[in-house]
Amino acid sequence: MAYDADASLNLNQYHSVIDLIEIACKKYPNRRAYACLGHDMTFAEIDKASGDFAAYLQSQSTLTIGSRIAIQLPNINQFVIAAYGVIRAGMVLVNTNPLYTERELIHQYNDSGAKALITLTDLLPTLTNVVKQTQLETVIATHPLDLIHPQPIPDAPFAYVPFLDALNQGQQCQYQAVTVSSADIVALQYTGGTTGLSKGAMLSHGNLLANTAQVKSRLASHMNDGEDIFIAPLPIYHIYAFMLNLMLTFESGSCSVLIPNPRDINGLINTMASYPFTCFAGLNTLFVGLCHQAQFKALDFSHLRLTISGGTALTGAAAQLWQQTTHCMISEGYGLSETSPVVSLNAPGYERLGTIGKPVLATQVKIIDVNDDPVKAGQPGELAVKGPQVMQGYWNKPAETASVMTADGFFKTGDIAIEMEDGFHAIVDRKKDMIIVSGFNVFPNEVENVLAQHPQVLECAVVGIDDAHSGEAVKAVIVLSQVCDDESLLIDDIRQHCKTQLTGYKVPKHIVITSQLPKSTVGKILRRALRQ
Repeated sequence: MAYDADASLNLNQYHSVIDLIEIACKKYPNRRAYACLGHDMTFAEIDKASGDFAAYLQSQSTLTIGSRIAIQLPNINQFVIAAYGVIRAGMVLVNTNPLYTERELIHQYNDSGAKALITLTDLLPTLTNVVKQTQLETVIATHPLDLIHPQPIPDAPFAYVPFLDALNQGQQCQYQAVTVSSADIVALQYTGGTTGLSKGAMLSHGNLLANTAQVKSRLASHMNDGEDIFIAPLPIYHIYAFMLNLMLTFESGSCSVLIPNPRDINGLINTMASYPFTCFAGLNTLFVGLCHQAQFKALDFSHLRLTISGGTALTGAAAQLWQQTTHCMISEGYGLSETSPVVSLNAPGYERLGTIGKPVLATQVKIIDVNDDPVKAGQPGELAVKGPQVMQGYWNKPAETASVMTADGFFKTGDIAIEMEDGFHAIVDRKKDMIIVSGFNVFPNEVENVLAQHPQVLECAVVGIDDAHSGEAVKAVIVLSQVCDDESLLIDDIRQHCKTQLTGYKVPKHIVITSQLPKSTVGKILRRALRQ
C-alpha cells in the first residue's frame, strides 16, 4: 500500500538494541554519525567510545547487567556515548531532564534505584543532597567541550569520576559482549503520575526496535540511508527525540546534528547554516519561532524533504507558515512515553492537517468509552492502542499499570480522539487535567502539591491556559489561609517557592488569588470552570 513503504517490514530484524548499535557501526564506519559544537564523530568513533564506556561500567563492582544508570545531559556527543555504553553493557538507561530540581531528581533516582549517574560538571554543586539521599554510588561528570578540548576538572562536594577518565579506564579493560532478550528492559522513561509523582515506563529492547522499524517504514519514502542530515534541536532525553536521533537516524546511517540549547535561536540557525540538512524534527512553538527570524528565512532549504512534528498539537497556522518558509510539509505524529513513542504518524506526501495520520504498522487503535467498549463510528472516545511498541508496564507500579490497560490488552492513552472513515485519527481533547508546555507534560497534582506546602495557601487548583509562546501555560488559582495586605508581593513569594521545587516549565506563569474555588456538589474542584 502507498501509505507505508514496506508493509511486510520485519519488526524484529535485530535481537536487541545492542545489535542495532553494533551493526550500524560496522555498516557505516567512516560516515559521520553525530555532530555537535563543531565536533564530528564517525560511526567507528562512536563504536570505540561507547565500547570503552561500556567496559568502564562493567569494571565497576557495584554495577551488573540490569543496573539502572541515569543520564542527566543536554544534547551533546557525551550523551550518545554514555547512552550506547549503558545499553551495550546490558544496563538500563534512566533518561533525566538536566533542569530537574533536587526534589524531582531524588524521587526519580530513588524510584528507579539508579546506581550511577552521568551529568554535567556545572550541576555537581546542586547534586550534593541528591547523592546523599539516593542509592547513587558512582557519579561521572563532563563539560560540554571535553571531547573537543579537555576542560579543567572542577572541585565538587563529593567524589566523582571525570568522563574522560572513565573512557581512559575503559580502554584498559576489555568490553565483554552481553546477551539480552527482546523482552529485557532497556530504558525507564519517566512520565507524569496522577499522584503528582512521575513513574517510569518500562521500555524493552523489543519495544524500541519495533518502533524504530515502524517509524522508518512510515518515513522511508523521504529518507536516504547513509545520506540524511537530521537537525536535532529537541532534547534526546525526551522519548520523541530519543527515538528519532538515537535509534532511527543511527540505524539508517544518517547524521544527527545535536543542538545543546535550542532556546538560543540564533545559535540554532547558525548551526543549520553549516549543514545541507535534509530532515528536521520540532514542535509547534519552535516552527513558529524560527519562521519569524529573518536569518532562518535566508537559509538554504533546497535539501529539506522531511519535517516531523510531535510532542504537542500542530496548529494549521504553524504548518502553513513552515511550508511557506521552507517549502516542506510537516508530518505530524502522535505518541507517548508508554508507546516508545510513536502510535500514529502522517506519511510524507499524504499529510492531512488536523490529524495524527494513521497508526503505524502492526498497531491496533480503537476508540472506547468509559466502560472500555468501542464507541460508534465517528464518535469521540478515549484512544486505546495495542502493538509491539507498548511498554511492559510502569516500574514497580502494578496497580497503576493495571489501571491503564483494558481487559483485552489495549493501553488507554487518556487522550480523546475521533476515527475518520478513511482510517485517519484526530485528537479532539486530552486528559482534562494534563497541561503541555512546549511539548512537556505538566500534571496539575504535582504543582498543587508544591503550592500546598506554602503556609499562605489554603486551597489551590492548577490548569492550563492558551499561551502564544509555549502552546499552554500553567495557571494557579489560590485561596489564601489568611488575608494578605500585599498580594503582588505574596504572589512573587509563592512563585519563588515553586521554583525551588519544580522545573521551570512547571512553575505557574499565572497566579490568581480568589476567595473560593468552583466545586461540584460533592466538593470536587471544577477545573473546567477555571479554564473558562
